[in-house]
Amino acid sequence: MQKINIGLIGFGTVGTGVVKVLKENAKTIQERLGAEVVLKRIADKDLTRERGVEVAKSILTADANDIISDPAINIVIELVGGIEPAKTFILKSLKNKKHVVTANKALLSQHGEEIFKAASSNNVDIGFEASVGGGIPIIKALKEGLVANKINSIYGIINGTANYILSKMTNEGGKFEDVLKKAQEKGYAEADPTYDVEGIDTAHKLAILINLAYGTYIKLEDIYTEGISRITPIDIKFAKEFGYKIKLLAIAKEEHGKIEARVHATMIPAEHLLATVDGVYNAIYLRGNAVGSVLFYGRGAGMMPTASAVVADVVDICRNMKKGASHRVAPLSYTEESVRKVEIQHIENLEIPYYLRFSVLDKPGVLSKISGILGNHNISILSVIQKDRKVGGAVPVVIVTHHAKEKELMSALKEIDKMDVILDKTVYLRIEENLGAGE
Repeated sequence: MQKINIGLIGFGTVGTGVVKVLKENAKTIQERLGAEVVLKRIADKDLTRERGVEVAKSILTADANDIISDPAINIVIELVGGIEPAKTFILKSLKNKKHVVTANKALLSQHGEEIFKAASSNNVDIGFEASVGGGIPIIKALKEGLVANKINSIYGIINGTANYILSKMTNEGGKFEDVLKKAQEKGYAEADPTYDVEGIDTAHKLAILINLAYGTYIKLEDIYTEGISRITPIDIKFAKEFGYKIKLLAIAKEEHGKIEARVHATMIPAEHLLATVDGVYNAIYLRGNAVGSVLFYGRGAGMMPTASAVVADVVDICRNMKKGASHRVAPLSYTEESVRKVEIQHIENLEIPYYLRFSVLDKPGVLSKISGILGNHNISILSVIQKDRKVGGAVPVVIVTHHAKEKELMSALKEIDKMDVILDKTVYLRIEENLGAGE
């Protein structure tokens, strides 16, 4: 039986999961592939740490070049993470005509064009299923399963830490800081959670999805990015009264030849499927012009789900090798000559409904003054909630608008926040009502 040799660079959490999957499911993989996948070498700086999986000491090395330069190794798995030295490892491997599998969303979102072009020029494959959604097969779906569709819209809950925090705040109450601390204690959040809670990790993943869906190389700085650190229990409470839940969404849409690309806390209808996605789970809800709406759901991170995606890429590449084929599917699913530059719609031109919460002095005429300023900026009010009266004290006034242009809303809020009766900066959240329905 044919043997295909692989090398693993990075023996951390996911790398350990890959070794476990290859060992525990070796028979199943062999029966499905018709070849034996041999883990020939593992490189890592720390070779002494206990990982809960047995490997022969003879295959361990502290030097990644022992894998990259080994002519007997066909596929290199990069699980180091970060930009460098991961980028160097991948480019060297591709230059040496080795296929590559990676889970590195930060690297691909910032240097994907260089890496994908290197794979093409060397006529080798690069698999990156694990870079978005952990074990959810969204990359393969966009590259192959949905290849006959124009993708109208993508809505993704693709960061488990942020979703866990918002779910806990919604279902059990508590301030952001307190719930974050509990998430860190449980291991669901990093010691430095900035990338997760400020939307940066989600933006990395959205960049990859946009590249695949629209055949382009979008820059990370083109994605408008906000996080969830300013979400408060009172806003979650009011969202519920209006029939919404708050989720950190990755959003991409193509309209009139322009691409919307944004990440931010978003109010969505409580009855929508995405609103039911809680805890550390991920979901990607997209709409194709032929297939209609499709939902992908599952664990978006963790040792074994991510390892599942990594090994799936390895098997795909092995199948191509068995047939003497490579580069059967282009990295973006679009041929290189078809990859195009796209125009990104600036956030100030966004036109959707908004949730607004004003902290005001309880005086007569305050609401009329606020609504007057909104009206002067072409913003009409759909509904209002005013509760907890404190004569002479601060009270929340909450407004949901009809569709409004972001640029006009920001101008209105700047004017409103200067009023003497406004006691704190106005809180605003964007609302997505249809989430792709009817496009």
